[in-house]
Amino acid sequence: MPKPKLLLHVCCAPCATHVIEMLKEGFDTTAYFYNPNIRPEEEYKLRLENLKKLGVTFVEGKYDVDAWFNATKGYESEPEGGARCEICYRLRMEEAARFAKENNFVYFATTLTISPHKSARVINSIGEELSKKYGVKFYSADFKKKNGFKKSVELSKKHGLYRQRYCGCVFSMRP
Repeated sequence: MPKPKLLLHVCCAPCATHVIEMLKEGFDTTAYFYNPNIRPEEEYKLRLENLKKLGVTFVEGKYDVDAWFNATKGYESEPEGGARCEICYRLRMEEAARFAKENNFVYFATTLTISPHKSARVINSIGEELSKKYGVKFYSADFKKKNGFKKSVELSKKHGLYRQRYCGCVFSMRP
């Protein structure tokens, strides 16, 4: 019996390592790299190249920096984890849900919950909302549980992946 198709929004290769390992038994997983938040462009390219090192099937979404800046306009001074981040999660996850719907995926998910700096409750709530809007099932998870983040760090080292020091947006680079 074929596995159901799942589109996995991937923020970066290190976060994807453990998540892909967890999902591969139950799903035919395709990684979806849609991250218009990542600046500078060299950083974006570095993260994309590292995803390619994993040897997984992936699709690169449009690198539309203007869409991200327009969506987060007025939220520049928000603290990390605040309203700007929620807007950013929603923007990226909505594009994944839309792509999943248009390309006949049964499920969509995101690697974002593996980060100890991101709220799985907020991210999963957005995913459930988008699931209803697009008619694609959302795989709700908190991938950081059961040492998920620690395992992603170990797998990143094993694969020789670049591990960034900030989420990607220009505002997270601030001290």
